[in-house]
This record gives sequence, C-alpha cells and structure tokens, in this order.
Amino acid sequence: AVVSRSARDTHTTLTIDMCHSGETECPPMGLETLRIDDFQLHASTTKRYGLGAHRGRLNIQAGIYEDDLYDGAWCAGIDDPLQWFEVDARRLTKFTGVITQGRSSLWSSDWVTSYKVMVSNDSHTWITLKNGSKDLIFIGNREKEIPVRNMLPEPVVGRYIRVNPRSWFHSGSVCMRVEILGCPMPDPNNYYHRRNEVITTDNLDFRHHSYKEMRQLMKVVNEMCPNITRIYNIGKSHSGLKLYAIEISDNPGEHEVGEPEFRYTAGSHGNEVLGRELLLLLMQFMCLEYRSGNQRIRHLVAETRIHLLPSLNPDGYEKAFEAGSELSGWSLGRWSNDGIDIHHNFPDLNSILWEGEAKKWIPRKMFNHHVPVPEWYLSKNASVAVETRALIAWMEKIPFVLGGNIQGGELVVTFPYDKTRSQGVAREQTPTPDDHVFRWLAFSYASTHRLMTAANRRVCHTEDFAKEDGTINGASWHTAAGSMNDFSYLHTNCFEFSMYVGCDKFPHESELPEEWENNRESLLVFMEQVHRGIKGVVRDLQGRGIANAIVSVQGIGHDIRTASDGDYWRLLNPGEYRVTAKAEGYSITSKKCEVGYEMGATSCNFIIGRTNLSRIKEIMEKFNKRPIRLPVSQLQARRTREILMDIKGVINAFVL
Repeated sequence: AVVSRSARDTHTTLTIDMCHSGETECPPMGLETLRIDDFQLHASTTKRYGLGAHRGRLNIQAGIYEDDLYDGAWCAGIDDPLQWFEVDARRLTKFTGVITQGRSSLWSSDWVTSYKVMVSNDSHTWITLKNGSKDLIFIGNREKEIPVRNMLPEPVVGRYIRVNPRSWFHSGSVCMRVEILGCPMPDPNNYYHRRNEVITTDNLDFRHHSYKEMRQLMKVVNEMCPNITRIYNIGKSHSGLKLYAIEISDNPGEHEVGEPEFRYTAGSHGNEVLGRELLLLLMQFMCLEYRSGNQRIRHLVAETRIHLLPSLNPDGYEKAFEAGSELSGWSLGRWSNDGIDIHHNFPDLNSILWEGEAKKWIPRKMFNHHVPVPEWYLSKNASVAVETRALIAWMEKIPFVLGGNIQGGELVVTFPYDKTRSQGVAREQTPTPDDHVFRWLAFSYASTHRLMTAANRRVCHTEDFAKEDGTINGASWHTAAGSMNDFSYLHTNCFEFSMYVGCDKFPHESELPEEWENNRESLLVFMEQVHRGIKGVVRDLQGRGIANAIVSVQGIGHDIRTASDGDYWRLLNPGEYRVTAKAEGYSITSKKCEVGYEMGATSCNFIIGRTNLSRIKEIMEKFNKRPIRLPVSQLQARRTREILMDIKGVINAFVL
C-alpha cells in the first residue's frame, strides 16, 4: 500500500497496489475469538442494539428469545444495497479473504447472498475491489449456518475493510456474521498490537493434529519419557478408531496405595477441538519439564497418577478437521457417528436418587452415592454410544478422585448438578451436597485462567459469566439429564467438571500458542487440587485393606467408598470434620479430621473390627459345614471348646 499526501491540500489520498506474495491466505483476524474488540466493529445502520455491529462475529449464538439483548448477527436498519459492515484493524493489514454466515436465530431466516468488499486507510476514501473494470461481486450464503469463505483474487493492504451486502434472502433482511482473514503488516510502534500480544516460550508442537498425527505425537512423548508415561486405549469409536489415553506417573501401569487418580478428557463434542490440542500440549509440557528438573512437575508426577484422554469422539473430530477451523461451523462433528451427544449420553441417575430421597429410602433401602446403572441402559437396544460405554467401563475400573472434561464455545467452568430437580423449570440452581467443594474447585481453574474472571472481557455469546467468577452450576445455565458430570458424581467417587476454554470451538492454528498461555496454569492448578481434603486407608484388625468400605462426612449427604486396597480420598474444603468409616460385617468407627489451607491432603486412617453378629454368622457357617465323625460325647466336648475359643476371640476383637 502506498499512502501519499498531496502538496495541494491536507487530505490523505489512498492508492492500493495488489500484493504479490507466495502466501495468499492469512489467519482470521479474531472476530470470533474476540481478539477484535467491539470498538473495532462498525456498521452503516443497525436494526437495534442486540443486532449491532458488535454482534456480527462468525459463529456468534443468539439468545433463546426473539428480540433478545444478545442476538445472533449484525442486521442493518434499512434493507438496501447501501449498507455496510466495517472492521478497523487498527494497523495496516494484508487482507486475503472474507468468511460469512447468516443470522443465528430460532425465529428468523436472514442471510446475505452476495456482497462487495472495500478497503481504506482512513475510513473516508474507499476503493472497491474490481474484476477488470467492474466491481467484484462475491457469492455469499445459501442458508444461515454453513460458513462460506471467499478468497480475494490478490491480497490487498489497508487499515479498514468493509463488506457491502448487495443481495439477501428474499424473505429476510440484511443480516450477517463475518470473519476477516488478514496478516498484520510489521509495525513495532503499534500500541494496540503490543498491548494484545501474547508470546509463549514453551517449545511445543502448536498445530492441529489428525487422528494419525495425534497417535504419533503421543508415541513421541512416550519415547521421550518412557519411565513416567504409558499409552493405552479404553475402547473404540463407532468407526473403529481407538480411544487413546496417556498415563503420567512415577510408576505407570499400577495404582499405588494412597496415590490419587486424576483425569482430563477432551473432545466429547468432536468439533470442540481446543481441548484436544491443550491435552496434547500438556503431555508434551509435563514430559519436557520433568526431564529438565522442574520441581513442581516432578512432585505432581510423583504424588499423582494422571490420565489424559485427548479425543473422546475422534469420528466427529475428523469431520470438523476435514472442513477446517473456519468452515466447520458451530455443529459439524459435534455428535458421534451414530448421531449421539456423548457428553449427555449417560444414564439419568439424578431422578433415581431424588425419587429415593422423596420416598425416604435413604439410607435404609438405597445409598446416597454409587447409584447403580439401571438395567434398561445396559441392554444392547438402548441408545448408548460405544464411546459412552467405553467411558463408563473406564470410570468404573479406575478409582478417579477428580476430573475435568474440556469443551469449547464458551469461557466458564461448570459443575454438578447439570439437571434441575423441578420438572419443567430451567436455569434453576440445583446444588449437590458438596456444592461448596465444587465451587472451590471450579474457581481454582477459572481464577488462574488469563481471561475467565476478567471483569472487562466481552461475553462470548449471551451469558456474562465473568460476574459469576467464571463458574456456574450447570443446571442454572441449561438443564440436561444424563451428563458426564452428574453420572461421575453419583456413580463413582470422582468429582467431575466441564471446562469451556474458549469462545471459538475450533480456533485457527495460529491461535494455539495464546490459548496455551491462557490455560496452562489453570490445567496445572486444577490437577493439584486432587491433593485437597482428606485421604487414608480403612483396614481390619489384621492390617488388611477393606475394599468398598463407606466413608461418610457428617453434614454432607454424599458418601464415598474405598478402592480395592482400602484406600480412599475425600475432597473437602478447609475445616474440621467428623468422619465415619463402616463396612458390611464391621463395626462403625468415627474420628475428627482437620483440613488445612495448605496444599496436601490430611491423613485420616481407620481400623475397624468385625461385629459380633458377623462373627457369630461366620461361626455358624463354619460348623454347619464340618463333617460329624466323632462319637457324640467327644463331638460335643470338641464343639464346646471351639465355640468358647471363638467367643473369646470375638470378645477380644470387640474390646480392641
């Protein structure tokens, strides 16, 4: 671009030369990711505030109700060919393309079918892109959701770019959502660029990975750190792709008594790909930092068994990956190959528990935890994805304590319950008995994220989660039955959260370093929370661990159970608690356990003896099975001696 000032006047005149370079496509400027702020977006006219220029962002979602404050596009106030949507890049930029969508709406059908593109250096003098001597007309959208990308014939440089709609759907209005492809020109003095620039020093593989590339990267990490990593799979997808996980531990492949198990999963919605890449980056980072002697990482690896499963829905991801980051839209690849939303495909255990509470079956007829999976769900005819069945088997096999499933399209951490108790009532607070713990743990992620709790950040779509400290009870956002979070809490010991890590579900590859910086500390801090609360082992009088013993905390109506070796972990906020351990056939034991503010779970071990009733039953079973071969007098004398010895043992055990 050549900008010259005429000697005869003070007006700036603009001459734009086409740029001829080997690279003709630039990354998105950031309308969808919010790197372009609201003050950089302008329009000729606006139908109303909720349809202003600030809403003209690719993939932005509308509110549920018509005329909502947060609507799903920019819509012009007048439907004529003189309208325009403008982006101020705030510096000279090489523009290479435009991507458009129609309006996101349950009520209206609006999209632009053709448009012109204009550029300027000063927002006063504009040049329209030409096709020879005629204005160049770009073909727009045929419906409102599928993005359409138009590359400029040649890159063009300017500060401002306008999209000028020329025609639109005949029954609708001039409405559109836009993304601009552009490369900033070198300008070290540009204030806005320096202010928003985020640079990472981590030498990691910042790119989107196909299934094959993901598998290869995990193999490379395993080869770099063979002593602390192990690759395994939990099952297969609908199309037969293995669901790979990597374990990071100082003793991979084994559960160590007293060491908690943690998991991160990602990609249950295949088109929400940032979580997948964050977990691939996390495994690289932990391996490299462990090798370099980072004490924080070494301590985390030594004290925790960590599982990372980056792609729960590889079939869906491949569909989105094939379309690309800007053209996959809002939903392509979200579901499994057989059309199931994996994250909400779990059995509705909430209703079973709440019905039991209403009928006062707890604790006499049923427990307040480890709610069993209903029989109908286990049948082959149930609409359950193979990926979901694999997940459930994995969750039942390993005694996970804390987990996070990483999703996209928002900036917030959600926690159970995800389903409301009241029938037909949406957006109702539905807390678990562990609500205070869930809020603490959710905030540990949100507060250490670079953007989630920033008071001045713009909402992604319609919800201002920053005023909620970047966290929210799932049911008070949108109620849903059968979520992974609720199932994990009600069927296992694991406290599960959903981390929505970005407004853009499928950010461009160039965004990955910044997104890593946004989430890196949060990913580590949340993992460390698995060491908060109490832990211990429940043993019998002979020192053997008791599996499936119930550990209760007074005042919290949700118990947990010991693992196969008798060890347990109970996530709790700082405070003093009365904790009880019990098991079938054993006496009940209680003690006070104190949780401090410093990191590290408090040890709280239990030794419990057999109850008199269980010992008597054992004696009766023992003698009923003994063959009678001695004379009656000798048999009676022998039985008397044995019974006396057993009763003496019971009394001693009871006293102890």
